[in-house]
Amino acid sequence: MSEGTADRRPIRRIVTATNEDGRSYFLSDGPPPNRFVADYAPSFVQVLWATGDGAAKGSEPAPKDHVFGFHSENGSILRIVDFPPDASYDLKKLNSFLDHHEVKDSDNPRHMWFHKTESLDYAICLEGEIYAMMDEGETLMRAGDVLIQRATNHSWSNRSDKHCRMAFVLLALDRDGKV
Repeated sequence: MSEGTADRRPIRRIVTATNEDGRSYFLSDGPPPNRFVADYAPSFVQVLWATGDGAAKGSEPAPKDHVFGFHSENGSILRIVDFPPDASYDLKKLNSFLDHHEVKDSDNPRHMWFHKTESLDYAICLEGEIYAMMDEGETLMRAGDVLIQRATNHSWSNRSDKHCRMAFVLLALDRDGKV
């Protein structure tokens, strides 16, 4: 297990394939190799799969230590994130991370995580609760809730005292706003 992840529960990733005879089988079954505690926040991040330009070349599209952006041009990313309570963030590191990726809302954001990416994101709350925040309004998401984030300025706020586990399917958009 990666450094800093001993107390976090990895996702079980099961990958299928087709053999030389055209028959399906289970290629792998275990934790994803790409899992880490982010240096910009105490979030536990697991990238389970990627397609498109951001995926690693070779048989494993999300190997250990492969760095992913917020989305993968011409493809998708499946990411699981355990968001810690808001109070545990290092704001200087988080701001630096958002600035580096050029997604940070610099127009007087009302929360530290406000950012905008040119992607269509399916955000699924798996465990816990978190507030999905827009420029105008917010809503509390609980396990089983799904948010369709359509290239809008947004933020995540965990106001509880427990981690919130979210699944994200991130689809890059082209210049015309299409997948």
